[in-house]
Amino acid sequence: MELRLFLYVIIVLSAVFHEYAHALTAYRLGDTTAKDQGRLTLNPLAHMDLFGTVIIPLVLLFTSGIFIGWAKPVPYNPYNLRDQKYGSLKVGAAGPLANLVIALALGLVVRFFPFIPFDSSLISPLFLGFLGLIVYINIFLALFNLIPFPPLDGSKIFADLFPRQSQYLSRLGFFGIFFALLFAFWVLPPIANLIFWVITGKGFVF
Repeated sequence: MELRLFLYVIIVLSAVFHEYAHALTAYRLGDTTAKDQGRLTLNPLAHMDLFGTVIIPLVLLFTSGIFIGWAKPVPYNPYNLRDQKYGSLKVGAAGPLANLVIALALGLVVRFFPFIPFDSSLISPLFLGFLGLIVYINIFLALFNLIPFPPLDGSKIFADLFPRQSQYLSRLGFFGIFFALLFAFWVLPPIANLIFWVITGKGFVF
């Protein structure tokens, strides 16, 4: 039970940094929509959705051991962005990039821990295991959100890079997230494991 609660808290906090990065990027590009609606903050309550962040994830996590959930999307007006060509792409990419930055920073701690000059006896292997779990979660969140099916961030990135082809994906509607979940369960784990190994120099085991 404690591990599942820890997993839930880390996913929610990682999602908060993800959404904050969207809001901050939009704000720096000239759009104040997210700021005006109180979303330019690291306060988790501002980004949590009652069903998507609390009820559904907790029920699934404690009944089936899987996590499916979402935070409230950060609103922004693409017409207010100074960069009209790639502004939406930058806002869309900011969230996954924030998760990758977290994964890289903490992953390097895991990788170079034996060489850090302090009393290593103060840090238990369990702590390093939890740190590794945070790294893996953020890698997975970044990869999942980069899937180019709507309404994920990857669809916005794909639309800016390949506007004609993105029209076909936009027609998927609700089925987009269904295909994204299938892709996440069957394709993403080995990719996430590889990136985890590249960053930490270790295989992911928890």
